[in-house]
Amino acid sequence: MQVFGITGMPGSGKSVVSDIACEKGAIIVSMGDIVREEAKKRGEGSKETAKNLRAEYGQYIVSELTIKKIKKLLDDGIENIIIVEGIRSHHEVEMFKENFEEFFILSIFANSNLRFERLKKRMREDDSTDYAVFKARDESELTFGIGNVIALSDKMIINESDLESFGEKINEFLKEFDL
Repeated sequence: MQVFGITGMPGSGKSVVSDIACEKGAIIVSMGDIVREEAKKRGEGSKETAKNLRAEYGQYIVSELTIKKIKKLLDDGIENIIIVEGIRSHHEVEMFKENFEEFFILSIFANSNLRFERLKKRMREDDSTDYAVFKARDESELTFGIGNVIALSDKMIINESDLESFGEKINEFLKEFDL
């Protein structure tokens, strides 16, 4: 049983990796989805929920909820590779490494201008068409520690060309995990 994580700045291509891995049988546990699920329960926006959860339960509550979800999957007999999407701090990485043997981090990189254009097209709740808002979000991610996770990742894939080329890189990477 392998559990590994994906990290990268917003719009870098993490969900593309997850989609391809899922098609090959991996199970994706998205930390962002966990926050969005909690937001629905609370009737709040995801940004507000992320702040409130951390204020109520501590800085690493989202990773704790993610680990709990993964352990439940394992207890239920899941033997597929599990991918954690959206790791944002070195402390979260340490928590995953403490809980899952041979935890591996893949980071996805794309330059900020390209990521901004992707986010403008994607338009999830936390995306913006305002470049200043986009840059503020990047700064917030970096303040939380995502830069350290990217810098210390076990492997990095650059996603600055077409989707087909990126898909080929992902498939090549996933072969290392027999996917």
